[in-house]
Amino acid sequence: MSLIFWIITAYVLGSIPFGLVVAKALCGIDPRTDGSRNIGATNVARLCGMKFGIATLVLDISKGLVPVLMASAWVESNLGLSLVVLAAILGHAFSCFMRFKGGKAVATTVGAFLAVSFWGTLLSAAMCLAVVGLSGHVSMGSLTLALALPVFMLITGNVAFVPVALVVMVLLFWRHKENIRRLARGEENPWTKPKA
Repeated sequence: MSLIFWIITAYVLGSIPFGLVVAKALCGIDPRTDGSRNIGATNVARLCGMKFGIATLVLDISKGLVPVLMASAWVESNLGLSLVVLAAILGHAFSCFMRFKGGKAVATTVGAFLAVSFWGTLLSAAMCLAVVGLSGHVSMGSLTLALALPVFMLITGNVAFVPVALVVMVLLFWRHKENIRRLARGEENPWTKPKA
């Protein structure tokens, strides 16, 4: 019963569309209909400004981090905790508050995995940022994060979380399928400095 409770809690918290809330409430912009039409931090930053993008990023990371951290005090098995991690991420990608639509779940993935493997996630995020800096494409950084997570789960000794990292890797690649097509055609828009 405890595991089911935490899975549901993680999913519901993960479903909160902070990017939509921040953009509409503070900027009067619906990110679903403007820019890249995504509710993530990158689109919010482009449409509303850097401070709003950072706020969205922090909130999206937190909604993955907080439920998994809380669940870790009650859920004893790594398998159970892996299901809580996955629930938070699926909440962002398929939000119950947005008719089961949502964002690409990169920031929420970072938050959820930080709770179970701090160093593995930090190293994966560092690779993500390095690729964004070198390529100019946030999508390439996100795909790098997806590939790096299972590798660094293994390297840092968090073998129990390799399976869920592989599942999330597939999910992130699927959520970025349009970006992958644009990258292949050389049509992906590079990261540009958002509003101040």
